[in-house]
Amino acid sequence: MSAAALRGPLRACTNPVTVIGQPFKASIACGASFHTNTIPLLRAFLPLRRNTAQSWSHHQRYEPNSGLSSWKRSFSTRSSPLFSADATRSKSNGPEAKSIPTSRKYVKYLIILGVLGIGALALSDNVKHVYGAARRSGRVVGTLAVCINDYRVTLNQAAAAPAEDHGALIRACHKRCAERTLRVLEKNGSIFIKLGQHLSSMGYLLPIEWTSTFIPLQDKCPVSSIESIAEMFVTDTGQTIDELFSSFEPEPTGAASLAQVHIATLKETGQKVAVKVQHPALAEWVPLDLALTRFTFSMLKRFFPEYDLEWLSREMDLSLPVELDFRMEAQNATLASDYFKKHSDAPLVIPEVMWSQKRILVMEFIAGCRPDDLEFLDANNIDRDEVSAAFAHIFNEMIFGDGAPLHCDPHGGNIAIRPNPSRRHPNFDIILYDHGLYRNIDRDLRRSYAKLWLAVIDADVPRMREYAYQVAGVTDEQFPLFASAITGRDYSVLTKKTVVSARTAEEKEDISGALGEGMLQQLVELLGQVPRIILLILKTNDLTRSLDENLHTRQGPMRAFLILARYATRTVFEEQMESIHASGGVFLNFFRFLAAWTSFLRVEVKLSIYETVLSLKSRIGLRTGL
Repeated sequence: MSAAALRGPLRACTNPVTVIGQPFKASIACGASFHTNTIPLLRAFLPLRRNTAQSWSHHQRYEPNSGLSSWKRSFSTRSSPLFSADATRSKSNGPEAKSIPTSRKYVKYLIILGVLGIGALALSDNVKHVYGAARRSGRVVGTLAVCINDYRVTLNQAAAAPAEDHGALIRACHKRCAERTLRVLEKNGSIFIKLGQHLSSMGYLLPIEWTSTFIPLQDKCPVSSIESIAEMFVTDTGQTIDELFSSFEPEPTGAASLAQVHIATLKETGQKVAVKVQHPALAEWVPLDLALTRFTFSMLKRFFPEYDLEWLSREMDLSLPVELDFRMEAQNATLASDYFKKHSDAPLVIPEVMWSQKRILVMEFIAGCRPDDLEFLDANNIDRDEVSAAFAHIFNEMIFGDGAPLHCDPHGGNIAIRPNPSRRHPNFDIILYDHGLYRNIDRDLRRSYAKLWLAVIDADVPRMREYAYQVAGVTDEQFPLFASAITGRDYSVLTKKTVVSARTAEEKEDISGALGEGMLQQLVELLGQVPRIILLILKTNDLTRSLDENLHTRQGPMRAFLILARYATRTVFEEQMESIHASGGVFLNFFRFLAAWTSFLRVEVKLSIYETVLSLKSRIGLRTGL
């Protein structure tokens, strides 16, 4: 029995006697009890010793190649010492009888030595887990203490320093603490990489010193060994890799914070597939790492009550278990694929799911290049403006489509572009991977959100405030901050009907500076109050905005905003038509119908003209240098 097989049950159960000898199946639950119900080593050893003796004797009893006499000899070795002594005395009282107790003594010592050896192996493995947990916890707690102290000292220094030095001191502290935190995230791995990737995309919340420092985590993900993957296949499916696949590339083609992907060929059909496998080590460390995340944000709140980020850890507690169940991801992928086939003509491709287990997902193999690989796009004559427009159509359909599932993690690593010469316009496909984190938006919330965006595009501040309250309970005092968070723009831009313009470097710097000058506290408080679905919509908005900016399109975000307006107008029009039909139909509400139809048609015509002009420019070769 391997040490790993003994370690898991010792951590998972309070009475190891009930589990020693049973096959160990890695799961999140096995590690969950580490920080809540750790077994003292002495208590764990005593029942282990008794059960191992039973396991040893059972092993002696099972000898497939032995005869009956051999089995009887094995049975006599297990017999009660009292019974054996009586039988011996009935046969002889000579010198042979004296040797029997000596033999029993040797057998007893052998059993004790065997138990001690197995127990020491099991305990040493458990000690390794305890030691590893202590190191992980120590890194987090130590760095947290240093950063908290650094901020407190820096804030005191800034308070006493001249006003012109205040910002520089705070920014330097941000950078130091971000770099310390980055080292911890990289060393601990596991879900800490996932956390860092999420934080790197939260430009609406964190200072640029933090978000820019965490960007390398997008490409620094752990890679699990092929041996650990093979072991997990046997544990989860009862079959080896060779029994399921005729070929299986040992090196992953891609790795993320929670899983990695291998290219393989199904043995049964010969189809080339992508096999997504969860990192086996996650089962051991996820419960502890979630507890450390909760501890970190609770300590930040304790020392800096005005910066309450506990909603981040609560979101991870709720979303991570879902992301770690690949059966849910398979369902999400199938639902999204079916929805877009029925409701959209966007060039979206979602790999077909072959089969799934909790930690293993087998999908159709579809390859492509990252959307920010501009050389690939240009070499294949793929228009960046068309890619930007396709992104806008796909994600606005997810947000505003009635019953549409929303993909909440659309970063560059989860999206690929491939040429499609069989279609002239557009001449590419967008491949969407990683369907672990999905949400469905309530219809009333979706409609209020659509009205909010239409008010933003029209720079109608009173209506913006009205629908911001309906969407997220935002007060008039909080509104300017919320509007900036949801659009990624400075509030002064929103009031001048220039939201469709590209963000300048100066504007980005102004937003970052505002976060360092007191607005961060207000934003943290605001985000702690809004519904969770709004937080995920904010995340999706920020990621898609980043995708669009990285394409460096000719027209900036103008076309993307027009497409957003199209979907928002359609959503409002559907609500108006529903109301008209409920109050007697079009005939009795003709003027209401005419107003609704005119508003919808105005946006449709404007977008159609704009897209036609872009298409003509593309055909006659009017392309500016990028």
